[in-house]
Amino acid sequence: MHKYTKMACFVGGTLFGSVGIKLLTSKDAKKVYTHVTAAGLRMKDSVMETVTTVQENAEDILAAAKDLNEERAAKEAAEKEAAQVCDCNCEEE
Repeated sequence: MHKYTKMACFVGGTLFGSVGIKLLTSKDAKKVYTHVTAAGLRMKDSVMETVTTVQENAEDILAAAKDLNEERAAKEAAEKEAAQVCDCNCEEE
């Protein structure tokens, strides 16, 4: 009896596999694959537009931060120079 159970499982699996392959290669299945792939491509395009926008914003922020640091460094250098000039004038008196 055990042999018949194994044989029945094998035959059932073979039939199920054959039917499954027929279903996966049918015209309707190909239409579904096409629609899913098209939706995936649309999603990819949308994501890439968002990524591009984020990258542009990040570049703008980086440029503004660099400008801010340059202005701050220039201001600190001017203040330091003014302090040195003041120290020199104070020592001469």
